[in-house]
Amino acid sequence: MQHEQQHQELLLSDLLYHFAQNPLYPAYLESSMPVVGEADAQSWHVYQGGLFELGHEQSSERFAFDNESPRHPVFLAPHRLARRLVSTDEFRQFIDDGGYQQAKLWLADGWQWRQQQAIDAPLYWRRDATGGWQEFTLYGLHPLSADAAVAHISYYEADAFARWAGKRLPTEAEWEHAAAQSSLSEHAEVLRAQCKIDADFFGQLWQWTSSSYTPYPGFQPASGAVGEYNGKFMCNNGVARQRVRYALCPRTLELSQLLLSIRSLAIQRHSSSRQRLTAMLNGPASTPCLVQATA
Repeated sequence: MQHEQQHQELLLSDLLYHFAQNPLYPAYLESSMPVVGEADAQSWHVYQGGLFELGHEQSSERFAFDNESPRHPVFLAPHRLARRLVSTDEFRQFIDDGGYQQAKLWLADGWQWRQQQAIDAPLYWRRDATGGWQEFTLYGLHPLSADAAVAHISYYEADAFARWAGKRLPTEAEWEHAAAQSSLSEHAEVLRAQCKIDADFFGQLWQWTSSSYTPYPGFQPASGAVGEYNGKFMCNNGVARQRVRYALCPRTLELSQLLLSIRSLAIQRHSSSRQRLTAMLNGPASTPCLVQATA
């Protein structure tokens, strides 16, 4: 079921990308676009740090993917994690302040990519006749909702925004530690509200982390074809979180106009497990999740 959901996500990604190339901006869905609730003021979860156990417990009978093991200790420094995702209005402020023109905000690879591809906004943002912003969605072209979570941005853009905001992206371990302290029952109302921005770890967007896609200490690939397929960990990869681990490869960026898993439509989180698969740098619709170091 997990694997089939991945294929369905990519099908929607293809539709969104192809429809966005059509100058008539056709809508895939004829129903009305859901209304986004007003975003709360940003606030912070405070974590004291210390040793944290990360990974799947081998003795557990719960389902897990092979790359979620083995369980191992990780030390976390004290930090604060944003309670909600970054809004489109906050990202618009980054654009208005010249964020895409300030090399000091960008990783070297990201700055080169931005220049070569002439990137100056998220993939599906469009200027209207008055200079305002619209966003192309499966519902067609609509005015940008200021309170919605920003989506369809690359790791480079998320990292640059975080630096502009005086923050940083969380590590995989920091994100996982925070997610482990939440429960589906606590977020039941959020899950039912499809477009709530304060969905935290059970919302609808992949959330960028700063961690690379590497095996956990002690990881051993399974024997046979599964190990050959899943036992490869690649350099220059980032991990985005949606209660799953998702590998993203920046070195394939030049294929961005061909491989349509780029900045794809987000899907609702469907499991407390994580999965990894190789994808493009601008994988499923992703958003910054901010961390601020404590004093």
